[in-house]
Amino acid sequence: MTDTENAVVSTDAASGSASDTEVGTAGDASTSAAVRTGLFIGGEERFTQDVLQVADPGKPGVVVGEAAAASEQDVKDAVAAAKAAFPAWAALSAQERAQAMADAIAGIADERDEDAAILSQENGKIRMEAWIDALVFELRWNLALTLADEVEKGKVLEPAPGIPVTTQVTYQPLGVSTIIVPFNWPIAILGASLPHALLAGNTAIVKPPPSAPLATTRVVQRVAAKLPPGVLNVITGRDENMSALIQNTDVAKVCFTGSVNGGKRMMEMASKSLTRVTLELGGNDAAVFAEDAILDDTHLDRLFAAIYDSTGQICMNAKRVYVHRSRLDELVAGLEARLQKVQLGYGLDEDTTMGPLHQPAQKAFVEELIQEAKDAGAEVREYGELPGGELAGGNFLRPAIVIDPDPSLRVVTQEQFGPVIPIIPFDTEEEAVAAANDTWGGLCGSVWTASPETAQRIGSQLVCGYVWINDHGATRLDLRAPFGGMKQSGFGREQGIEGVRAFQDTHSIATLDEEALAQMAH
Repeated sequence: MTDTENAVVSTDAASGSASDTEVGTAGDASTSAAVRTGLFIGGEERFTQDVLQVADPGKPGVVVGEAAAASEQDVKDAVAAAKAAFPAWAALSAQERAQAMADAIAGIADERDEDAAILSQENGKIRMEAWIDALVFELRWNLALTLADEVEKGKVLEPAPGIPVTTQVTYQPLGVSTIIVPFNWPIAILGASLPHALLAGNTAIVKPPPSAPLATTRVVQRVAAKLPPGVLNVITGRDENMSALIQNTDVAKVCFTGSVNGGKRMMEMASKSLTRVTLELGGNDAAVFAEDAILDDTHLDRLFAAIYDSTGQICMNAKRVYVHRSRLDELVAGLEARLQKVQLGYGLDEDTTMGPLHQPAQKAFVEELIQEAKDAGAEVREYGELPGGELAGGNFLRPAIVIDPDPSLRVVTQEQFGPVIPIIPFDTEEEAVAAANDTWGGLCGSVWTASPETAQRIGSQLVCGYVWINDHGATRLDLRAPFGGMKQSGFGREQGIEGVRAFQDTHSIATLDEEALAQMAH
């Protein structure tokens, strides 16, 4: 993820003055008023005089809605509410918390169509992806609840030679946890950590992205309202008022999804109070196509989605394609056939298959990468037609492929986070593995081959946290498995029991065993 996505706390806000802008419609066509969301602190909704105005990335000058902008005091109040709720919530058994959470998520789908419409407008993604974004939150929440029986499962260490104690090792929740999500898949990404934090016995404060806070706030507030006051809180606002969510001795853990530089700044802020962090940062994912890769319609459709879903704005999208030189033309032709069918347009329009980029700055960045590749002599092919009318001037960009670029170009070395992909031929498997690993990131990767042996051999050498075989991308993620990066793609894991343990600490109680002590004396 690039710095324009999520930098300090979430510096992706697009919250300028709207005095001369049109207030757009959110929801279905019958909705007449823009969306307005408040804070949710200690079980109560709170509106503020200061607001974040949320811009529509597809329609210049249109405001989708307004989100409350928390003051420093509001942030302190949220931390205090979460701290006050922690003892009683932590005292419940994991099964009791799971039941309360199951009751809280019930009915969350009732407003999913409207949530998706709002998210599509504030984010830019097509409606179907926005709908899936909200669905994945529910799926991840319910999968987390199946772990309730493991949450408190510790172990007993019996006395051993020279160790005359019986030690019980258990797990305890950390306390107040802050969870910060980015704009691209904010609701789904929240589901990878929030339910695990709560199930472990923590209370939480959710910080939605300032440039796309509306749908996320709506979803979280509906869940929070069904939990005990203070267990789950929502804060939206400007970065300058958010520091108490991070560098605060009353906050035990921060879970941050965003850019690499944002993660570095998060660590720096958290170090002031030794707040623990989990960082899920950007990636430069390599997809490696072996000589025997299957390039039929099914596999090419998977590759296309892995590259261009969400207009390329997914941290685990394929960012570099390495293909055996003998299959280069075939792979390029397959992608080209799909790119020629791309329909750029507004996310809520039925015919649209690719929406705008979320931020003007990100559009400018991707344009720079494409132009740099052209200037360097690489073959660049662009597809689709930019929309006109009320969409003219929106953050739309024609999707592109860059064929056999110099590996030093930024389109190869940096995370594009946009609809462009370098396709790089290789001659040997060793060359492909070395090139795939020669990067700062280590989030995900994929191997495409007809041979299970080749898949295992190459896949086991890729230095990243998650590897797919003959597939790639967010829609194929096993929501039960631990997920997270290596190298500068972050550390810590989300999902699964590993995701629960990330919000717990070990607790050991050692009881002296008199019989074992007596044996030692003799």
